[in-house]
Amino acid sequence: MDRDTRDTVHRELDDARATFHRLVAAASPAELRRPSDGTKWTNKQLLFHMLLGYLIIRALGTLVRVFGRLPDGAGRAFARLLNAATTPFDAVNYLGSRLGGSVLGTRRMGIMFDHVVAALHRRLDAETDADLARGMHYPTRWDPFFADYMTLADLYRFPTRHFDFHRRQLTLDAPARGPR
Repeated sequence: MDRDTRDTVHRELDDARATFHRLVAAASPAELRRPSDGTKWTNKQLLFHMLLGYLIIRALGTLVRVFGRLPDGAGRAFARLLNAATTPFDAVNYLGSRLGGSVLGTRRMGIMFDHVVAALHRRLDAETDADLARGMHYPTRWDPFFADYMTLADLYRFPTRHFDFHRRQLTLDAPARGPR
C-alpha cells in the first residue's frame, strides 16, 4: 500500500468517525428507536452494528496474520468452514447488534468509535508493506463486502464500505446524514 492509499484509509476512518458522531448527536431518542430501512434493527441498533464493523477488524487482522503464512489450502478450508456456519453467524451478528444497540448509549458508542479508530490509525501506521500484502480467503456468505481473497490492506477498507452501506439504511432525518 503506497503512502497515498494509506492517507486515503486514514481519511476514510476519520470521515466515518465524524459522520458517526454527527449522526448520533443529531438523532432524537424517538429517531433512534425508529426501525431502520431494510433491516430488523432500530436505528440505534444499526448504529451499533456499524461500529461493530470497525471493532472486528483487529480480530480479522489476526486471522490474516496467521492464515497469510499458511498454505493457501488452509485458508480456503477455513473460509469454507466459516461459510458453512453462516446461519449461526447471522444469528449472533443480529442478536449481538440488537443487544449492543439496546444496552449501550450513544455516548458510549461514540467513545468506542473514537478508541477503535485511533487504534486502527496506529496499527495501520505500524504495518509494513509485506504485512499489508499478506492475505487470506474469506467467508463470502458472511458479508457482501468480503471478497474470496482479501489482503490486510483490503481489510482496512472493509469497515468503511460496511459503514457507508448501512448508513443508507438509517431512517434518521436527512440533514443528519451529511454529504456522503
